[in-house]
Amino acid sequence: MTRKALILLEGTRSNGLLYVQAAQRIGLHPITLSADPPQYDYLAAHSFEAIHVDTDNQDALIRECTRLSETYDLAGITSAKEKVYATVGKLCRRFDLPGPDPTSVERCCDKFTQRQLLAEAGVPVPAYRLAANATEVESAAAEIGLPVVLKPSVGAGSSGVRLCRSVDELAEHTTYLLGGKHIWWSAPRILVEEFAQGPYYGALIMGQEVVGMEAADFGPPPYFVFREGMFPAPLTDDEHKRIADVSLSCLQALNLGWGPTNIDFRWTKLGPVVIEVNPRLGGDPQPVQLAYGVDLVTEHIKLVIGEECDLRKKNSNTAAWRSLLPDRDGVLDWIDGDSRAAAVPGVAEVKLHAKPKAQIVRNGDYRDSMGYVMAATPSRAQTEAALQRAVDLISWSITPFPPIVEQEESAAIQPAAPGRAR
Repeated sequence: MTRKALILLEGTRSNGLLYVQAAQRIGLHPITLSADPPQYDYLAAHSFEAIHVDTDNQDALIRECTRLSETYDLAGITSAKEKVYATVGKLCRRFDLPGPDPTSVERCCDKFTQRQLLAEAGVPVPAYRLAANATEVESAAAEIGLPVVLKPSVGAGSSGVRLCRSVDELAEHTTYLLGGKHIWWSAPRILVEEFAQGPYYGALIMGQEVVGMEAADFGPPPYFVFREGMFPAPLTDDEHKRIADVSLSCLQALNLGWGPTNIDFRWTKLGPVVIEVNPRLGGDPQPVQLAYGVDLVTEHIKLVIGEECDLRKKNSNTAAWRSLLPDRDGVLDWIDGDSRAAAVPGVAEVKLHAKPKAQIVRNGDYRDSMGYVMAATPSRAQTEAALQRAVDLISWSITPFPPIVEQEESAAIQPAAPGRAR
């Protein structure tokens, strides 16, 4: 009998491993196609099959999938990475497999086009403008009024996103974005938008069903780096319904509704305002599994191979997580306490991304996290207590980089500074 294969385009640090493991659990052979397979350390660590191919070249992908179909039964094609998700949809159509609508995904991934479609449908969004140069950015910010958020029109993981509270900050970040330091996914275009203030909530959706909502908070401004989160979010029934209703309006406006979607909200004085719609699974689906017993990765793969998914809640727990964020740049001397933290009752997982002697450079996006702690118990209070106890057991030391001193070849390294999870 021909083996059934699941093709995965690229991977991610947060849930790439979850996809290959889930595929194996349901009897599929996962094969990752990537332009740089070694960047996903879990592939080599677990001896998962990976093939080097230019994932920006659709013809090359078609050739590779065709070649693989001579050996395997191609059960499905998918990805956890937004950058290639429209390509996934095109490949699914080419090989007559279930998948997302590529045109809808492409429109959604362009944040300006997404904003236009949502606004036209009456969905509440922040005021916004599109800018291609510094003059247009300055003009747009003046029209909207400071503070504003600057972000690339196409991107993910908060890369290049910054809150600008003054004209100087506006000019500084515009120079960064357009000065060659930021890596663009598309032609350089900047979205200038109103800073919607209020608590953050995220709606997790599969198909057209709202599975649940997460509450989260960020590290210090001007960046938007997730610091901690809780699932399910502590919302009233009315608040939950209002967010769910707006979420379904987003799907309709953007012609989404197949597979996973996650939607970012701010609860402002006017109610829920949509910050972003992402036509993919969220960065970490594990809190949903810990809280409700619903494995969104497995259920997504079921849709990909043409089966029905099961989103029925099996548990009623509260899950929470905390990201380990550094407070300075430098060399990580040591990080310790993860094993003690993992032994705390109620703690589900402790994961360290950073290793001793690694260079820590804060980018103001998802890459800043050195790891995380996750806990889950039947009650919110127990979960919060377990999480805090575990986080308090983790500490680290970062030696700042030597200062740059003119006319000196080197400078003394400053004393190491201990750190703790916040």
